[in-house]
This record gives sequence, C-alpha cells and structure tokens, in this order.
Amino acid sequence: MTAVTGNSSAIVTGLTATALLAVGVLGYQASANAPAAAHTARTDTARTALQADRDKDSPGALPKGSGQGSRVVYALGVDRVWLVEEDGRIRRTFPVDPSTVDPEPGTYRVTSRSKSTMGSDGIPVEHVVRFASNDGTAIGFSAAVDGSAAAPDPELPTGGIRETRADGEAMWRFAVIGRKVVVVR
Repeated sequence: MTAVTGNSSAIVTGLTATALLAVGVLGYQASANAPAAAHTARTDTARTALQADRDKDSPGALPKGSGQGSRVVYALGVDRVWLVEEDGRIRRTFPVDPSTVDPEPGTYRVTSRSKSTMGSDGIPVEHVVRFASNDGTAIGFSAAVDGSAAAPDPELPTGGIRETRADGEAMWRFAVIGRKVVVVR
C-alpha cells in the first residue's frame, strides 16, 4: 500500500510541476508579446496624416509609399515597425518606443548588428540592428535585456528605438546586414 501511495504522490507531483511550468511559459510568452506598458505614441501632425492615409479597418496596415520587396518599414508618426516579405506579405508588425534622435525619412540598409551591448541610456540591450545616423548619433532597433521600455533623457541624443524582447528577436532574425529599412513619416 505504501508503494502505491508513494507512486501516486510522485505522479501528482510530476503533473503539478508540468502544469506550473506550462503556465509559466504561457505567461512569459503573453508578456513578451504584449506592447510595452510605457509605450506612448506621438500625437503630432505626422501621426494624424499617416492614420488618415490608412485603411481605417486595419490600423496595422502597411503605410502607403513604403517601398517594395523585402524590407523593414518604420513609421515615425505612429512609432510602429513592419517586417515585410519579398512578396509584400507582412511577417510581423509591432509598436516601438522612439529614441530622442529620429532618422530622416528615406531608404537605408542595415549596416551593423550586435547580439548584445550597453544602451546609450546605460541599460543592457540585445538584438541591436543599426541602419542610420543623424548628427553623429547611430540609430537602430534594440530590446532591453530587462524588458523595460525606453525612457530616454530628452536632453541626451540617443538613437536606440526600443522593441519588446520578442519583437527584438524577430527583428534580429529578419534584419540581416544589407536588409532594406524604409523610414516614413
């Protein structure tokens, strides 16, 4: 009788541990894919113009005039990124937290990448994808290792456009050296 009770306890313990692990993994995936709570969209004229130029039923619709082929599209007015396949299908779209220095609208190429480094705000970042510079400030996408949203000092020139860690991983896999990056208002 003791052996049966011992085995039953081990089975129940194993099932409980498995269930807790599954809940933990699902909770992490949900939080990693949720927009950053501190994300704030700009409310300037460019945002209004861009939204008026989009399909009202599809707020995540790719901006018009954002190019052709495989590319990363970054819309300054709504602080949103699209990863676009060669055939025009959207692989992924997500909000980002802007830096204090914006790239000028135009077409760029990914020039360098770093798996991990220290952000200009002193926070460790990963999946850094650089594509432009403005007044000597390098500009690129990155994700804070601690998952925090960007809160750059407006007095300091920073070029890190922050993504969630999950979005940063997707960007890292997609935006290889030479990949086209189109910046629109």
